[in-house]
Amino acid sequence: MLGPMPIVHWFRRDLRLADNTALNAAIRDSDGAVLPVFVLDDNLLKGQSVAVARVQFLLESLRALDEGLRTRGSRLIVLRGEPAQALTTLARATGAEAVYFNRDYTPLARRRDQRVTEALREVGVRVATFKDLVIFEGAELLTTAGQAYTVFTPYKKAWLSRLSEQPRVALPSADQPVFRALALDLPSQIPTLAGLGVSAMPDAPRGGEPEALRLLKRFKESGALQAYANQRDYLAIEGTSRLSPHLRFGTISPRQCYAEAISTLSRPFPNKRSFSPVASDAKKEGADAWISELIWREFYMQILYHFPHADRGNFRREYDALRWGSGNPALDDERFAAWCAGHTGYPIVDAAMRQLNQTAWMHNRARMIVASFLTKDLLLDWQLGEAYFMRVLADGDPASNNGGWQWAAGTGTDAQPYFRIFNPRLQSERFDPQGEYIRRWVPELARVPDEYIHEPSKMPPLLQQQVGCVIGRDYPAPIVDHAAQKEETLRRFQAVKAGS
Repeated sequence: MLGPMPIVHWFRRDLRLADNTALNAAIRDSDGAVLPVFVLDDNLLKGQSVAVARVQFLLESLRALDEGLRTRGSRLIVLRGEPAQALTTLARATGAEAVYFNRDYTPLARRRDQRVTEALREVGVRVATFKDLVIFEGAELLTTAGQAYTVFTPYKKAWLSRLSEQPRVALPSADQPVFRALALDLPSQIPTLAGLGVSAMPDAPRGGEPEALRLLKRFKESGALQAYANQRDYLAIEGTSRLSPHLRFGTISPRQCYAEAISTLSRPFPNKRSFSPVASDAKKEGADAWISELIWREFYMQILYHFPHADRGNFRREYDALRWGSGNPALDDERFAAWCAGHTGYPIVDAAMRQLNQTAWMHNRARMIVASFLTKDLLLDWQLGEAYFMRVLADGDPASNNGGWQWAAGTGTDAQPYFRIFNPRLQSERFDPQGEYIRRWVPELARVPDEYIHEPSKMPPLLQQQVGCVIGRDYPAPIVDHAAQKEETLRRFQAVKAGS
């Protein structure tokens, strides 16, 4: 026993000390006698969708969290095993009166949390859950008919309207956790990647609350936030926050992000060479555009909450009848492998996939391009791409990943219309006009002139020899013809629409 009955705070997707709803409540309700706990579930460490970069990010975030706790007179308890059993055993051993945690909304998380809640209540331990992962939960924003929103624009309007009624969203910055010293004789060792049999990814995003706060500060002070609306889609520019893995693991809260976006509106735009001067109206557009991305994140979470079938299939079930593939499984496997490796012969697609494979991160515009290419040019099932992303991405989030892929495929809620198909060459010309992004990630194209960088297969043979990039030898020819594949895609979607 530990003297006064403590409260367990179960860390999950909230690996931070600042602005943590359940943690603050636990400290308040127990007068600081809190047991901070994380449970390493082997099912998540070794499952099919486990990405090395996410495990690495998680372990780095846990170490940063432990360091922060130690400066406040506590430390992180790390348990290994199935959460319901691990937390029940801990509560009994320590005499904890309650377990507090912040809610998660995916079907898998909700099933897990139900098992945990039932197991704890069976042994007389109180459970309290809190909203923290989002600003508005799924049940908080409904249509006037009491239904879930399935179109983004009215959802966004309702989100912003609701927020205007309760504008304070973040806990005061002064509310830092203060822990009461407890005599702990409990496991606290955070495993290493090597101990888990995993090799590190040196170029993957770094984890931890301090890193999240550093990135947010850089995003704001560099001018990228203010210029976000105008520059976020250009692939060669560092115009995004890089905070997506931190939002995924909760090393920063959406409330902190929203507060920073609003705060920029009252600050002068810094004089940075990497960004054009931005007038006050454009600065507001930048903040609004970034807030929209935060709202998209919550939109997709509430979709999985209300429509769990979308987790494992088409949101729009009529597209279950859509025929994927070429009819030749071996050819489809070959094309999918080329897409995964970044060897499709389409430079913008290949650059994006190589960035993903090396860094476990990809620019959002690039994600749309490669997803459209897989589903509309290669005619392969979006679930293949969704699964590959989850195996690689550091920010792999079930709701956002699913929503984004179904948007690109045209099978989801608020989807990209099936007849609007990205042309990879045009996307490349628009969002990487000088080919800087392409040359960085596809070095065999480094000497290709700007005139051909977006379509190197059009280079005359003599020029190919001169620049050391012979198509078919140094760089692949396009594996499909975009125009022909577009027509086939339209035919298949139209057949579903016609019910044939």
